[in-house]
Amino acid sequence: MAAGSNGGGPVAPSEFAPPVDSTGEFIKRELEADDERIEVGVAIVGGGPAGLACANRLLALLADEPELMERLGEVPVAVVEKGKACGAHNLSGAMMRPSGLQQLFPDLEPSDWPTYGTVEKDAVYWMLSRNRALPLKPTPPPFRNHGNYMVSVAELSRWLAGKAEEAGAYILTETSAQQLLVEDGAVRGIRSGDKGRGKEGETLGNFEPGSDVTARATVLAEGTWGHLTGAAIREFDLAQAREPQVWALGVKEVWEVPKPLERVIHTLGWPLRYGAKWHEFGGSWIYPMGSDRVSIGFVVGLDYTDATLSGHDLLQQFKTSKLVRGILEGGKRVAWGAKAIPEGGYWAMPKLSAPGVVICGDSAGMVNVPILKGIHYAIHSGILAAETIFETLKAGGSDLSSYDRRVEDSVIGRELYQSRNMKQPFGKGFFLGGAITNAMVISKGRFPGGRWENHRDADSPMTLGGKKDAYPKPDGKYIFDKLSSVFVSGNATRDDAPNHIRLRRNVPREIAETWRWMCPAGVYEIPDDAPASGSVDVIVNYTNCVQCGAITAKGGRLTPPEGGDGPLYTIT
Repeated sequence: MAAGSNGGGPVAPSEFAPPVDSTGEFIKRELEADDERIEVGVAIVGGGPAGLACANRLLALLADEPELMERLGEVPVAVVEKGKACGAHNLSGAMMRPSGLQQLFPDLEPSDWPTYGTVEKDAVYWMLSRNRALPLKPTPPPFRNHGNYMVSVAELSRWLAGKAEEAGAYILTETSAQQLLVEDGAVRGIRSGDKGRGKEGETLGNFEPGSDVTARATVLAEGTWGHLTGAAIREFDLAQAREPQVWALGVKEVWEVPKPLERVIHTLGWPLRYGAKWHEFGGSWIYPMGSDRVSIGFVVGLDYTDATLSGHDLLQQFKTSKLVRGILEGGKRVAWGAKAIPEGGYWAMPKLSAPGVVICGDSAGMVNVPILKGIHYAIHSGILAAETIFETLKAGGSDLSSYDRRVEDSVIGRELYQSRNMKQPFGKGFFLGGAITNAMVISKGRFPGGRWENHRDADSPMTLGGKKDAYPKPDGKYIFDKLSSVFVSGNATRDDAPNHIRLRRNVPREIAETWRWMCPAGVYEIPDDAPASGSVDVIVNYTNCVQCGAITAKGGRLTPPEGGDGPLYTIT
C-alpha cells in the first residue's frame, strides 16, 4: 500500500498516474488511402501567437515564390485550432515585449497592433499581510516593463488569425488534432478528432469522423500541455538529457473599473507562505487595459505540498487586500480564466525538431520566469519555424533540424540561457531562493552557475494542510466561486460529450483533495459520505473543464476534448 493511502502520511500524485500510452494512442502509423486524406502543404497545430506567427511569416515568404506555393497545393498553409475561434483557449497576463510583432510585420506601426498601449510606471510590492504592502524601490530589473505593450492574448490571436486568412491561410477552428501521423520514422501530418460521440464513445446522429491531414511539414504550436507535443517527444526521444518540465497555474480576472490604473503592478509574498516545506512560489500581476479595465491574476507553482492550496481561491484572497480593493472597488468583473504555464526554463526545453515536425512557443516551454514573458518568444519561434520550413521545402529537402540552432542563436535561446536556473532555488524557501535568484539576475546566470535540477510537480508529497482555512467566502459581487467563474469563461462543453480527462477514480484522500482544490473550474469532487482518511472516490465533472492543464502536472492527464468544446475567452 502506498504511503498515505490509509492516512499514514504524505503521498505523491505521481504514484497514482492513470495509464496512458502516448505513442500508442496518440500516434497513427497507417495512413488512409490517398482519396480519403486532406492534403495540405504545411499543417500548423494551434491557433495561438506561435502558430499564427508561423502561418503569417510562411505565407509572406511564399508570396514571393509562386512556384513553391503552387507545389504546396490548393491549401499551402492550414491552421488546426480546437477552440471555437483562434484565441478561444488563450490566456495570459500579458505585458508583451514588442520585438516579435516588429519582426513579423515590419511595415505596421504599433498603433496598428491590438494592444492597450504602453505603461511607463512600474510598482512591485512585497505583501506582508492583507493590509501591509512594502514597495520595493528601485523596481527590480525583471519587473521593469518600460516599452512593453499590454495585450489580451485572446484578442491578439484573433487579430493574427485575420491577418493569416487575408494572406491565404486555411484555418480549421473547432477541430482537435487527435493523433500525430507517423510513417517511416517521419511525421506526415495529423489526424483530426471525431465529432458527435456520446459519453461512452458511441456515435450520435450528428457523428462526423476525423480525417488524416497530411502535410510536407507539421508545426506543433499547441500551447500548454500539448498532447501531440508530448507524443512527439516520446516517439523521437526529444527530451533526452533534459530536465523535466515544471508548471505554474495562473488564474485571471478582467474588471471594468471606475478609475484608470496608471501603473503596472506585481506583488510577492502574502497570501503565499514562505517556508520551504510548503514550496509556495508565485505572485500576482495587476495591469491596466486602457482607461476603464484592469487585468488581475495570481500565479502559483504546481510543486506545492498542501493539498488545500487553490489558485482560484488565492486570487480571491488576494483581492481582499487593501492594495487591490483600492483598485477594484466599485468595479465589475467581466472575464475570468485559468491556464497552466511552463516554468522549467532553458534546461527543460526538449529538442525542437524531428523528421517532418518542429515545436514552437509554450509547447516547447519557451517562457522566461523571472521577467514573466513568453508571448514574444512564441512569435519569434513561429517566425523561425516558418523560415526553416520555407528554406527546406524550397531546396527540395525535408530536414528541419536547423530550427534548433536558429532558436538557440535567437533572442529566445540567449535570454532563456541567462535565466536557466531561476525557478529551482525557490525550492529552498522564499528568502534563500530570492537571494540566490538575485545573484543569478545580476550575473546573467553566471553565478551560481551550473545546471540545477528540476523535480516533477507530481513528485511533491501532498499533505492535508490548512491553507483552505483562510479563503474568503464568495459573495457573488467581489469574491466569486468556481462554478460562476466557469460560466463567465464562456465554456460550452456538451453535457453528453466524451470524458477527455484521464484520472484514477479511487485514490488516497490527500490526492483527491489536491485535485479538488487545485482545479479552478470545480471539475473534481469528493462524495459527502467519503471517509475522512484512506482511499476515496473522485467524481469528475469534465464538462466544467476550461482546459487549463493543471491536472496533468498533478498526477492526472488532460486529453483533447471534441473540437469546439471548452472556454471561449475573448479579452483574457
